[in-house]
Amino acid sequence: MNRYAVFVRSFAAAVAGGSVFAAAECVRLDIEADEILQIPQLSDGEPSAGKRVNLIAPEYLGTEVFHTLYLPRNWRYKGEKLPIIFEYTGNYFPKSGSTGEVEDAGLGYGLSGGKFIWVSLPYISQDHKDNQVTWWGDERATVEYAKVNVPRIIREYNADPEAVFLCGFSRGAIGVNYLGLYDVEVARLWSAFITHDHFDGIKEWKNTEWGTPMEKYRAGAIERLKRVGDRPYLVSQNGGTSGTKEFIESVLPTTDNFTISNINTNEIFGSFPHPIAVHPHTDRWTFIPSKYRLRTWKWINRVAGLSKPE
Repeated sequence: MNRYAVFVRSFAAAVAGGSVFAAAECVRLDIEADEILQIPQLSDGEPSAGKRVNLIAPEYLGTEVFHTLYLPRNWRYKGEKLPIIFEYTGNYFPKSGSTGEVEDAGLGYGLSGGKFIWVSLPYISQDHKDNQVTWWGDERATVEYAKVNVPRIIREYNADPEAVFLCGFSRGAIGVNYLGLYDVEVARLWSAFITHDHFDGIKEWKNTEWGTPMEKYRAGAIERLKRVGDRPYLVSQNGGTSGTKEFIESVLPTTDNFTISNINTNEIFGSFPHPIAVHPHTDRWTFIPSKYRLRTWKWINRVAGLSKPE
């Protein structure tokens, strides 16, 4: 119990001492910044501005199922509502440095420059006692967790309900659609989507129940993709996005709301292993300045309504 704060109790503690402030300048991502990002260490105790903590939802008290919550330094309970970014992280894949654990996620922090509320959502194990580090676990329970906790987090931590990003890396990139667009109810939760390295429906995932045979998997992916509607969607991929781009264009009547971004992590980091990323397949590519980070942050500012007036 000492390792995790409990969600409802944590919220009550976080309320204390809040004050109103003007957020726009504080929240806007500085696309020209030369800052190298570093994820805040997990802290014990209750959530507060500048801290990242583990939280257990009331439905999972007595288990090891939890999500992480980061409140940026400019967060105030009664301040202006901040954008929020939810994340599904990658599989356990030691070669790339991915542990599969929610506390080791990083894509959402980098995409938001540490200026948005950031939540790493869990995948629920089949026995509902732990976070799953490979694939979805009990996929229905994983989706239900988002349905219950995303609105609760938005409400209780004063997030902007009109600026709700869902992002994912690797396994999580597939999960953005596979889980985040699983049905109409969960699909309603999000304002915008970001994937990095993989995309739902592109590749057959052998030795899984959900990702094979390809014909069946692709048919489901098509229905999920249609649930995006006209919401903004950024697809990024290290090494090329041609197959993904063609798939999206083959399904949707218009793709004007999609931005396709090819990322070259070798150009960003120079060589691997790097102190920030051990492998080109990484969720840390926005941690250091690059033309790729600049254009990504510019897209996020625009979608979140934070762009500077022309």
